[in-house]
Amino acid sequence: MAVGRFIVLEGGEAAGKSTQARILAEALGAVLTREPGGTALGEALRRLLLGTGLPGDLTAAPLGSVPVPVPKAEALMLLAARAQHVAEVVEPALAQGKDVVCDRYSGSTLAYQGYGRGLDLAELRAFDGWATGHRAPDLVVLLDVPVELGRSRRPGPPDRIEAEGDDFLERVRAGFQKLAAADPLRWRVVDACGTVDEVAARVRAAVGL
Repeated sequence: MAVGRFIVLEGGEAAGKSTQARILAEALGAVLTREPGGTALGEALRRLLLGTGLPGDLTAAPLGSVPVPVPKAEALMLLAARAQHVAEVVEPALAQGKDVVCDRYSGSTLAYQGYGRGLDLAELRAFDGWATGHRAPDLVVLLDVPVELGRSRRPGPPDRIEAEGDDFLERVRAGFQKLAAADPLRWRVVDACGTVDEVAARVRAAVGL
């Protein structure tokens, strides 16, 4: 049986990744998943990382009531969620010949914790490779949107990452662009400005549909 295709959607805040990942997964008949998350452990860590509540809470906790991890702890929590996600969701689906569409993956760690937080990129790559068993995406679609436009799209109160200042978010955006430029065979940059249907058409073209 052929191994499935692993496609990741990356981008900054409110770039439309979740919506476009869902649309693409439906078009491909693929498994749809997300990071941090995708597993029970990953979803619990997601709530801690984003400051939206503690594992097991029935309602979200107010921003600021959840302990804030230092950058290295933040990175390690993301990698723990990813290790579980790859082992529990990604690898089994690919081994069964299913395509997988994931909302965020290793590129986000490099962009946010590397370029954004200032952690060492080489160390992050090494730890990420260990956590994932060096499972790399076959294709990464970067949804690029200006930080200001992303802020205007936010439907409700920001989570801990969304609440970071523009300087941080601009570093993250620049980091994504550098990652894409350094690996043009794997990465495709898509203009995420426009309607959902317009962006979806660009994503389909980038994927080759």
